[in-house]
Amino acid sequence: MLEVRNLIKGFGAFTAVDDVSFQVKTGETFALLGPNGSGKTTTLKCAVGLVAPTSGQILINGIDVQRGERRIKNLFSYLPQRVAFSENLTAREILQFYCRLRKLPAERVATALERANFNGFADQLVSQFSGGMVQRLGIAVAFLPDAPLLMLDEPTLSLDPQGTVQLKDLISSLKRGGSTIVFSSHVLSDVDQIADRVAILVGGRLVAVESVEALRQARASRSRLRLTLANPQQSFSAAALAAGATEARLEDRVLVVSSKPEVRLSVVRAIENAGAIVESFATEEPSLEEVYLRYVDENNARRPAPDNSGVHKREAQAG
Repeated sequence: MLEVRNLIKGFGAFTAVDDVSFQVKTGETFALLGPNGSGKTTTLKCAVGLVAPTSGQILINGIDVQRGERRIKNLFSYLPQRVAFSENLTAREILQFYCRLRKLPAERVATALERANFNGFADQLVSQFSGGMVQRLGIAVAFLPDAPLLMLDEPTLSLDPQGTVQLKDLISSLKRGGSTIVFSSHVLSDVDQIADRVAILVGGRLVAVESVEALRQARASRSRLRLTLANPQQSFSAAALAAGATEARLEDRVLVVSSKPEVRLSVVRAIENAGAIVESFATEEPSLEEVYLRYVDENNARRPAPDNSGVHKREAQAG
């Protein structure tokens, strides 16, 4: 449904997206995952034709986005990261406007309001909306058409916990109906619950494309045990490593141990058998940033740093 080929986008001397390629299958829910400034928004803007790539190609259902605008306009719907609407109109009036603009049946308005859970606010002026309600309205507008491809930029931004759960349920429902969904996020829990596969972007570079299950396993394998000991000794670190731990270090009275989930219990027993008196323990999962950095480190070990001189030269020639 969506194919990104060697996408590069530069702004002056800055390369926001650096040679990114991936494919999204029909009916798949695909996430662009990365910290702020990683190139997620720029990639989506290029995909919907709002920003022209410096080089590369993007195809929607086999049609070049830059050359087939009229043919692809009904193939997708887009939710930008930050939405803005006239504050002198109600939510219903704004949806009616977009229905007319996209030549959709008027009854779609009621469906969109129900999907976005406006709860009686449909006839309230946008000027009276909270940030979360404005985001709900943006979601309602994006879901007006029955587009086969939905591209959503940080869709849970500004939503309260209830709104986030409702949006995830809606995306899951659309997925079951055969829709293809591409969304960006820096929130791992959002990706974990609704995505099939993930493209991890860091600093404009694609460092991995993984299934969500593989990402779960990677995160779990890097989780740590923190054992508070009554009798801390360096020998307990050696016992943990001998039992299969990938890392073991003593920090004052706390022994920090990393291991694969399937050997974690054996590692703890080995520490106790070595004479450790465990007062308490807790599991500590790595932060999202640590997962990113691991992928970045592994990626950098496999390939050289990119040469941006040609990109900058082309930009200078373009004006």
